Amino acid sequence: MKPNPHNQDKPALAGDVKQPHDKATPKWRETSMGQIGSVVVVVAIAAVLAFSIKAFLFQPYIVDGQSMETTLQNNDRLVVNKIPRTLSRLDGHAYLPHRGDIIVFNQSNLPGYVGQKQLIKRVIGLPGDHLVIKDGKITIYDSAHPRGFDPDTSGRYRIVAPITTGDIDLTLRPNQIYVCGDNRDFSLDSRYFGPVNVQNIVGKLVVRILPLGNAQRF
Repeated sequence: MKPNPHNQDKPALAGDVKQPHDKATPKWRETSMGQIGSVVVVVAIAAVLAFSIKAFLFQPYIVDGQSMETTLQNNDRLVVNKIPRTLSRLDGHAYLPHRGDIIVFNQSNLPGYVGQKQLIKRVIGLPGDHLVIKDGKITIYDSAHPRGFDPDTSGRYRIVAPITTGDIDLTLRPNQIYVCGDNRDFSLDSRYFGPVNVQNIVGKLVVRILPLGNAQRF
């Protein structure tokens, strides 16, 4: 009787059986995973760059309200430069804007708000200034102007309604500035909440980008 070849034990050939962990990954899957990883890295880098630009370099803002009319209008789109403030914090010196600059700053203790709110106003008084508001106008006394001057008419800016209500007489400390809105009758500013600490300055307005017809550098 001939042995039945089908009853004989068949030796296993090398490679007949593979463990699951030995299974090869298809080429298309390797390529797909590599592409996904590259996209994730690019998105992460873009997010970090966007955050860094907004936090330390430039930040967009939208005007809310009429306190800076007619210089700025409600819903104007602006870009604020944060670079000087960032550099000042790196070298340990406070950032000090120029008189007449329009700045964004953090302010607390505002009526109807809890915590801090960001405001946009014009710098009127600088550290060391003796500032007087009386008879509808502002007068600044400093070492260069011992007889005083009106920043609304003597500076590099002009406002439409130069009448400033209030009765104030103070000297600004080394870390303080005084701010007012250009629309004096409708502005919540230093006449109400006092001088602004320079450490609360966020940045300086550099450009209005929208509406396009009113685009302007400051």
